[in-house]
Amino acid sequence: MDPKCQCLELNDGHFIPILGFGTYAPEEVPKSEALEVTKFAIDVGFRHIDCAHLYQNEEQVGQAIRSKIADGTVKREDIFYTSKLWSTFLRPELVQPALEKSLKNLQLDYVDLYIIHFPAALKPGEELFPKDENGKLIFDTVDLCRTWEVLEKCKDAGLAKSIGVSNFNRKQLEKILNKPGLKYKPVCNQVECHPYLNQSKLLDFCKSNDIVLVAYGALGSQRLKDWMNPSYPVLLEDPVLCAIAKKHKQTPALISLRYQMQRGVVVLAKSYNKKRIKENMQVLDFELTPEDMKAIDGLNSNVRYYDLLFLSDHPDYPYSEEY
Repeated sequence: MDPKCQCLELNDGHFIPILGFGTYAPEEVPKSEALEVTKFAIDVGFRHIDCAHLYQNEEQVGQAIRSKIADGTVKREDIFYTSKLWSTFLRPELVQPALEKSLKNLQLDYVDLYIIHFPAALKPGEELFPKDENGKLIFDTVDLCRTWEVLEKCKDAGLAKSIGVSNFNRKQLEKILNKPGLKYKPVCNQVECHPYLNQSKLLDFCKSNDIVLVAYGALGSQRLKDWMNPSYPVLLEDPVLCAIAKKHKQTPALISLRYQMQRGVVVLAKSYNKKRIKENMQVLDFELTPEDMKAIDGLNSNVRYYDLLFLSDHPDYPYSEEY
């Protein structure tokens, strides 16, 4: 890892850069853009790249990483790459083939982190969102402990250096932590987390179990019509954030990112705008005061932009619990 990189130690001894670059883009963005912006993100200093099978751009992101290795900008070990196991691959026999498919698309030998993307299983097959003739999602039932056992095998096989989860609530995490014969604890839980949904209870629970919280949606959301509630307030227009930003001569986005870092949360900054990608690196250059942190804590109102209500009937839907 690059010595300049500010990292947190994971419970398996590996290190994760505290600032990551998120590569998800809405369908209307051409895939070639993922290649360009990922190369640019590496050029300006990002070393943690977060992607997923669901994003359908691992080929381009992998190409970007390999081209930056080829031109001498980075070595493979300087990059921390995360991929995610999608919900249609949660059956134990599908886990390793799914990871191998991602590695083939990336043309990399291993990923640094492989995580279960969402705890609710969907019907296996090529469709990312399998639906019946009435347009309803077709659910699957899977014991996540069995899924986890195969992730452990993938780690032992060297296909993934670390393994973790995403969008799990406390009960779902406990199920894995209390699994008889557990070999490796999840190193992280990647969840939506921002000043309006600061996840303080889940964060405390994760910290008490030596699990790192990774924040996505840290700047609110991209207002995607299928994924979120458009009536919610725009986080980056919040007067408290704007006032703190003005005081520090920073943007509200940088204040939101910095807030997470100072809580010991790994934060993903997602942007396809080069000016903002470069700007997001400045989060390492300033600090918020305890008063700032307290004021931002006070914004928590449990606003979940990505409530994924189309999955709310699923028995493993994670957001029915308090945390």
